[in-house]
Amino acid sequence: MDRNYWEKIAQNYNAEIFDVFRNDKTGIIREAILEHSNNSKTVIDIGCAVGKWIPFLSVNFKKVIATDISAKNIELAKKNCKAFANVEYSRTDMSDSKLKISPVDFAVCINAILTGSLSKRTVFFKSLSKCVKKSGTLILVIPSLESSMYTSIIRHRWKVDQQLLKASSSTKAKAIKYENLQQGNVNIDNMPTKHYLREELILLLEQEGFNVTKIQKVEYSWKTEFVKPPRWLKEPLPWDWMCVAKKK
Repeated sequence: MDRNYWEKIAQNYNAEIFDVFRNDKTGIIREAILEHSNNSKTVIDIGCAVGKWIPFLSVNFKKVIATDISAKNIELAKKNCKAFANVEYSRTDMSDSKLKISPVDFAVCINAILTGSLSKRTVFFKSLSKCVKKSGTLILVIPSLESSMYTSIIRHRWKVDQQLLKASSSTKAKAIKYENLQQGNVNIDNMPTKHYLREELILLLEQEGFNVTKIQKVEYSWKTEFVKPPRWLKEPLPWDWMCVAKKK
């Protein structure tokens, strides 16, 4: 997922992209943010998209720096959040190795590191470290590879939504899909989308100077995974990983 991708879907963001803010029914992410909220501190929203989290952040911090790779997303975020005066907007490419940014006290990054490109992800994680002051805090929400595999097992074992699935791909397409999966890249609408193992996430953050203090599941309804989930399908629910990490 590069800048062109996000620019293309910006106008249809609400229809195209999963809404973490609305689907976090138990409020785990909001609760974690509130634990670190401070009306004298600055928060950076990395990958703010069209501004779903900006109102919540705005009322809980002195200042919000809202960044996104897409200029169109930034424009929409400004429009959607014009009532909040303590927000500064910036088009920022976190996968740019030459990125220069002033570190702040607190950062949130919610399902923004999704690119299938290993090189871009590597730089993105380094940029996360640049964004946070020493002893500052990062809240990172990331798609779970364990959850994706769990969902896939259920889909194939009980043939869920089978009538809605497309015909089998070519041998070459299957080989590419398999190769992607070895790196945790799961196809979503034919776009390789990075998903992370719990242990992988801890390792990546530790390598960039963070101490991971908490990891929790952000659970969602089965309707986020299946058009027609079986009635008997209960817990464990599908989930993202939420990680709280402190900069060393």
